[in-house]
Amino acid sequence: MTYNVQIKVMPLKDLLDPQGKAVLGGLQNLGLGAVTDVRVGKHITLQVDADTEAQAKSIAEEATKKLLANPVMEFFEIEMIN
Repeated sequence: MTYNVQIKVMPLKDLLDPQGKAVLGGLQNLGLGAVTDVRVGKHITLQVDADTEAQAKSIAEEATKKLLANPVMEFFEIEMIN
């Protein structure tokens, strides 16, 4: 069976997010001063062939740990989509 998996990868909250700071500066230059903070991350969607939902989630977690996220600088959340 094919399972749809969504993965959200974001910078750790304690680390500087230079891309987020650049976007924040751009928004403020456009007159959108009400925006006070921006964090930029990645949204990844996978289609995984597996026998069970648990197996599909396990495969997605392995892929994320090995390639899609840097655990030193980022955290991730995995969500199974119907």
